[in-house]
Amino acid sequence: MAGKLWDGRFSTKVDMLAEEFGASIDFDSKLAQYDIEGSLAHVEMLKKQGIITNEDFNKIFSGLMQIKDDINQGIFMFSKQDEDIHMAIEKKLIDLLGQVGGKLHTARSRNDQVAVDIKMYLIDEIKDTLRLLLYMMETIVDKAKTELDVIMPGYTHLQTAQPILFSHYIMAYFQMFKRDYLRFSDCLERTNYSPLGACALAGTSFNIDRDFTAKKLGFIAPTVNSLDSVSDRDFIIETLSCISISQMHLSRLSEEMIIFSSHEFSFFTLPGEFCTGSSIMPQKVNPDMCELVRGKTGRIYGNLITVLTMMKGLPLAYNKDMQEDKEPLFDSLKNYKNCLEIMNNIIAKTRLNHAKMHKASKIGEPTATDLADYLVRKNLPFRQAHKITGKIVTYAMNEGTTMSNIDLDTLKTFSHLIEKDVYEFITVENSVNSKKSYGGTSPDSVKYQIKEAKKFLDEAIS
Repeated sequence: MAGKLWDGRFSTKVDMLAEEFGASIDFDSKLAQYDIEGSLAHVEMLKKQGIITNEDFNKIFSGLMQIKDDINQGIFMFSKQDEDIHMAIEKKLIDLLGQVGGKLHTARSRNDQVAVDIKMYLIDEIKDTLRLLLYMMETIVDKAKTELDVIMPGYTHLQTAQPILFSHYIMAYFQMFKRDYLRFSDCLERTNYSPLGACALAGTSFNIDRDFTAKKLGFIAPTVNSLDSVSDRDFIIETLSCISISQMHLSRLSEEMIIFSSHEFSFFTLPGEFCTGSSIMPQKVNPDMCELVRGKTGRIYGNLITVLTMMKGLPLAYNKDMQEDKEPLFDSLKNYKNCLEIMNNIIAKTRLNHAKMHKASKIGEPTATDLADYLVRKNLPFRQAHKITGKIVTYAMNEGTTMSNIDLDTLKTFSHLIEKDVYEFITVENSVNSKKSYGGTSPDSVKYQIKEAKKFLDEAIS
């Protein structure tokens, strides 16, 4: 069929440069199956409402199913002359059926059509993302259970702070990914409303049944306002925001995997199958996958900013600018899901150097706060206890020793409240075991975190 399906208004042909510039078929062909599903629901509604005959319905339904089969078999030919996936399918349908194929577009516009396609696609993608996040959280819980009692240094400002359990450390990331899971779940609910039937912007004079098509396509309900329905891209922006936040968590985890697997730390040994070598230095084992996860974070942030910037000044309702929403969305989903799977495998297969971690947990006076707390328990105000402990730390550093190696008589010169039992309070083991406050790093506290995490996962999976 020659010409455009909309060219009745024009006396000139589209310039080839403009046609190339305006075409989206190269990337929105990804939506083909969703476009056909939407069209099948739409044409069934048209029949039900008596807008088209049963005979026309049967022809259009059969034609759409043939096109669907052709796409699945890879024999459907996409062309830039078709502009987008919607026109490509409709043009093929008219080629197959003649003018009866043109009845499919009754009471519908590409504006509501593309919105419903993207939403259906995105709902499937978010559900798949939720599945991958659950896998990640399960891996973290398994790692925490396996390495429950391993002690390591905890840091603030990347300086030694207090000793913690590795299980407590890794469960911090469980909480991050749990929040990501909940964000995506909320986003999924807000996305799950059908714009089909909003038409170009004003609705339609035909007696359509939007509740029917919404239910048929698995949506909660139809959207309320036709103007908003075709101009809304909040669901894309929100998805990209959820991806960006979660990717930030992956990037932070990657950064620590890189640092803690370096020779200077040697806490972790990353799985060799997720590392690479150097082209010139034979000894190198480079954490390239973690670095790529960290690097792709900027790209994913950029996709969010792209869509936010594209939408910020658009008047109601649909504008061609909105064609630029798909490539950033497709790119972010692909890269984020790849990063999730990569990091899930790395966490599962990373080995811990228990001895190195335990030794490092004793460096830098990490139990200084425990000494201050010891003095507070003897009724000394915390600020005074903090000052006395600081002087003891300085003395130890000047003497080239540690607090635990200073004899009792010397410690008493700093405070008469210090007794022999002080040495029990300033071991890293006692420090960790004493942090029994809710959410703390004691073994009992971490076991409770793991128990609650498993409960969350069981409920999410069921």
